Amino acid sequence: MAIDNVVVASLSRMPIFAELRPLQINRIARRAERCWFRGGDVITRAGTPGDGAFLILSGNALARQRQGSRAPPEPIAPGSLVGELAMLVEHTYGATVVADGPVDCLKLARATMHTQMRADPEIAERLARVIRERLRLTASELRKINQFLSESAPLVRVGAAKPPLMLPDAVRTPRYGQ
Repeated sequence: MAIDNVVVASLSRMPIFAELRPLQINRIARRAERCWFRGGDVITRAGTPGDGAFLILSGNALARQRQGSRAPPEPIAPGSLVGELAMLVEHTYGATVVADGPVDCLKLARATMHTQMRADPEIAERLARVIRERLRLTASELRKINQFLSESAPLVRVGAAKPPLMLPDAVRTPRYGQ
């Protein structure tokens, strides 16, 4: 694909690509697939296997959680990367993303990314470093939450049915005739 400045600039702003050199980003941009969607078109479908990520270059989309969720659709603005994990590993999309009008995307296919990482192992190393840092931060946040919960009073479920009062056998009064 011909490289344009919007594509390269958009990829450069993605946190996952923060440690890549400009030449590496240019190579990714050249091998990415440009996709256009009309309003109402499905970009990703929840529960289906993903084969890549979509970088929204222009236009807006809406993310709808899995069926049965009461959460309202979440707007997705230009510059967002949808289905990021699917460009690196086998992954099932967690949300249905629908174009909310015309949307211009860049598809970063997993097979293409793997080919590029084999050709330039430094890309894989740099992506792995970014992902490790994310995991470290996530683990740190989970430890904080765990600490907070362990220091808090026990949780009481609101509206939970109370268990029936049970007396020990020694104090139960036998019914007449038993």
